[in-house]
Amino acid sequence: MLSPKPVPPDRWRLSVAPMLDWTDRHCRYFHRLLTHRALLYTEMVTTGALMHGDVPRHLRYNVQEHPLALQLGGSEPADLAHCARLGEQWGYDEINLNCGCPSERVQRGSFGACLMAEPQLVADCVKAMVDAVQVPVTVKHRIGIDKTESYDFVRDFVGTVGEAGCHTFIVHARNAWLKGLSPKENREVPPLRYELAYRLKQDFPQLTVIVNGGITRNEQIAGHLTHLDGVMLGREAYHNPWWLASWDATFYGAAATELTREEVEAQMCDYMSHEAVEHGTAWPTIARHMLGLRHGLPGARHWRQVWSNHKLKGLPAREVMALAHGGQLVSA
Repeated sequence: MLSPKPVPPDRWRLSVAPMLDWTDRHCRYFHRLLTHRALLYTEMVTTGALMHGDVPRHLRYNVQEHPLALQLGGSEPADLAHCARLGEQWGYDEINLNCGCPSERVQRGSFGACLMAEPQLVADCVKAMVDAVQVPVTVKHRIGIDKTESYDFVRDFVGTVGEAGCHTFIVHARNAWLKGLSPKENREVPPLRYELAYRLKQDFPQLTVIVNGGITRNEQIAGHLTHLDGVMLGREAYHNPWWLASWDATFYGAAATELTREEVEAQMCDYMSHEAVEHGTAWPTIARHMLGLRHGLPGARHWRQVWSNHKLKGLPAREVMALAHGGQLVSA
């Protein structure tokens, strides 16, 4: 086993969840303009995609995104170890194993939430990754699968995987129903039971336990942090991104971003221009992630409509920004 690299004690205090089709490198660059301290996660990348696909396309990121975690999907220890090494070589600060996604497509690949039914296999996967890398190996999971609501189930899962060398568990505080619910319904129908995450921390005080699911306000974050080591935020952080701008000052005692929303938007325009030149990326691919930036402000609807208008994709991003602000040029 390799010697682990030191990790700041507040590394997992706040994080933005891995969200498929959303938390790509453009989204993460945007989020990093708003919070310098929160941990960011990639979308789930399958071992197959890295073993047989375009590795740079899947692992490329902007250096500004650190601290940054790579989430892997897979169930073969050797493949996961290989992909964990790739992630470490590319400079990721953490390797996370997905044991929480309930989609049938993921189940067909024998990974995601269905792995919770095989804790020893998860332990074997974790041990293989821990032996392969020095960065932390973490697991994101549910509190149960299907109608299994006994605390013993998740306690035994965490206990078994913890013995294999995983010291950090991100607990989505809902069950995953593997049949009969869509991924969206799996985020809404099974009830939230935060108290099970609290019990895990009580039973395993030596572990780092982070809670995820249904958290939309700073008051909720503060409440969970009295019981747990961290809070992971998902869709609310994506749809209302200016929320992130409050986190550094509120939860880290650090300086908040000095950028205004308009300055964040202007920096994103510069990023869009750079991406167009370097990688041929059209600005709508990037702009879709910042459509919630002016959430709740006067004129937000018009602003959002302009940035969503693909008929404008031939214009430079700065000109689109000017149109979004009423047609007047906006200074850098």
